[in-house]
Amino acid sequence: MPARLIINADDFGLTQGVNRAIAELHQAKALTSATLMATGAAFDNAVALAQANPALGVGCHVTLTDGIPVSSPQNIPTLLGADGKTFRPSLSGFVQMLLRGKISEDEIEREAFAQVEKLRSAGIHVTHLDTHKHTHLFPAVTRPLLRVAERCSIGAIRNPFERPWSLALGHGNRLRRLQVKLLGNLQHRFERQLQIRDARVLTTDGTIGISATGHLDAPTLRQLLHALPAEGTFELCCHPGYNDGDLDRVITRLRTHRDIERNALLTELPARSLQPNAPQLINYGDLGA
Repeated sequence: MPARLIINADDFGLTQGVNRAIAELHQAKALTSATLMATGAAFDNAVALAQANPALGVGCHVTLTDGIPVSSPQNIPTLLGADGKTFRPSLSGFVQMLLRGKISEDEIEREAFAQVEKLRSAGIHVTHLDTHKHTHLFPAVTRPLLRVAERCSIGAIRNPFERPWSLALGHGNRLRRLQVKLLGNLQHRFERQLQIRDARVLTTDGTIGISATGHLDAPTLRQLLHALPAEGTFELCCHPGYNDGDLDRVITRLRTHRDIERNALLTELPARSLQPNAPQLINYGDLGA
């Protein structure tokens, strides 16, 4: 049996240009899954495109930094920044408070549940959960997300840890690779969560492309696909889009590279599917099959 590969685009709902890229890639058989931001500026447009493309797996991109919460501010005070209305603007600020025990797991669960419910109320069948900027690398975020998954009968969650063989390819800048490698020390704690260990919530054998975020061009993607093991189930995490005026109006560090990733996926995925031992492309809804 060949390896199975989920090709998931984060940031569905961020802008109409990101949404259009996701729909086009899915229709070109270069993308199988996307995770939708509950408070993205183009949420309604993303919902319409998801409904027009029923084979596209759609998860919830749980956002705890850089944005506006779904919950009322008074219900999630430890998740908010200095203005008391929006999330902390930086990942480092969020992580510092998390590691100091200043962020409530109950509030994470409350907000994640509210984001999932917004998707479900719009008619989205949520295939899985992941997090903006991979905050569920940390057990204090993983635990409440897994409770939400069980509470909402969501069958899967992203394994946010990059495999050693993928890291060894040397993609991305040195600092990011070092950060990804060091955070990999938390993987055993992720795998020991009861829901993961007992397969009550399914996941993959790992995610590739995390260290390459912002550098996922055609040669990099080609190398990743050729290095994919012959067996196992993996996710390729990507951020395609169109670098347009709408993108200029939102907070994101990925701008021109969204065009590069879109073109790389369009070039490399159809070509790889024609080669011997090509991975089977699935979405998170297929994990239990």
